[in-house]
Amino acid sequence: MNRELVTFPFHVIVHPFNGYWDLKYDRDQKFNLIVSCVVLFLLALTNILGAQYSGFVVNLYNPNEMNSLLELVYVVVPVLFWCVANWSLTTLMDGEGKFIEIFTATCYALIPIVVINFPWIWLSNVISLQETSFYAFSHAVAYLWFIFLLFAGNMTVHQFSAGKTLGIMVLTVIAMGFMAFISLLFFSLVQQIIAFITVIYQELVMRS
Repeated sequence: MNRELVTFPFHVIVHPFNGYWDLKYDRDQKFNLIVSCVVLFLLALTNILGAQYSGFVVNLYNPNEMNSLLELVYVVVPVLFWCVANWSLTTLMDGEGKFIEIFTATCYALIPIVVINFPWIWLSNVISLQETSFYAFSHAVAYLWFIFLLFAGNMTVHQFSAGKTLGIMVLTVIAMGFMAFISLLFFSLVQQIIAFITVIYQELVMRS
């Protein structure tokens, strides 16, 4: 089990279609969920360490203003938005993937970002300005690999054709935008209600 926890995720990212098939039909869901949570944690940790310790030639963040909790939110919320939007759409379009399968497939697709970006946190401290092109190229490879794995995962989990998978992925991104907009409206409304109640409370206290 412990060895599989390390080796199987790398099998998935190197042989995505076979790996995702095994993930859907031949693997225990508890095992998949454990790996998914570990990947999410490692991605959040990579982002936090990158913001804190990346070399000054590539670091766009001010370490003194970095909030670790927000970095965790920036990782978890987009993944959950993607999974909810994708599950909602594919349920209407005869997709075979369950929510837990979509979640695990998405998290497995994030592995290249962790594997490639983590070493560059430390390497970025010893590269010159002229060598930052290697840094940018490696990050581009990581994200392109992620997108390909996301495509392979969606295609395998839902048993869709390539064209339908691409269409679903585009619609999922659009749905995520709507979800983000509605969430912002909701939180803005809650904030205004809290502010209104606070003002009324202060008025009542001052008059009593």
